[in-house]
Amino acid sequence: MKITETEFPHKPIIETERLILRPVAPDDYLDAFEWCGDPVVNKFMLYPLYTKAEDVRKWLVSVDHNNPDSYEYGFVEKGSGKLVGSGGLYYHEDIDVWAVGYNLRHDRWGRGYVTEAEKAIIEYVNSIRPIREIQGEFAVDNVGSGRVMEKLGLSYLRDGEYTKWDGSATFKAYIYSSLAGKKSPDSETINGRPNHPREENGIS
Repeated sequence: MKITETEFPHKPIIETERLILRPVAPDDYLDAFEWCGDPVVNKFMLYPLYTKAEDVRKWLVSVDHNNPDSYEYGFVEKGSGKLVGSGGLYYHEDIDVWAVGYNLRHDRWGRGYVTEAEKAIIEYVNSIRPIREIQGEFAVDNVGSGRVMEKLGLSYLRDGEYTKWDGSATFKAYIYSSLAGKKSPDSETINGRPNHPREENGIS
């Protein structure tokens, strides 16, 4: 893993075997629209389907890379130089938990990109801010996302449920934790707490 500093404090470019992870930028909106506007990718996401690329740009403008509790990265495929996904870690100070979230273009599913990216982000964040616990929530039917959680070292903590922001769908969910088996399933979790406006319940 190679680290290159950027203009944002503690938000470096992270290079893995197949990916370059960098802070997302407003100019990424057309690439990001490839997944934000894809009904297949959006199926289990909290946010409604984007229908206009310009609305994706507005989201990217709102991302605060100076926020020390949010590590929002774009996933750039080395082979093509194309931005193919985004995600990261998001800290909930009140319960001392980092939430994991991610999105990926449908045509890049099944390649292990999300696992590769998230492992690198976790390793980096843990090197500067020791992580006590990571949690993730995903729809029961989102089997691919469950596999990603397991590859990241998370396991089942308890059942959950979430509803899309526009109320169009509600999903039974699983909440996974890096401390599952070491804590009570009744302890407070990220359930009902979006880890980032556009990153949750992600796809592998």
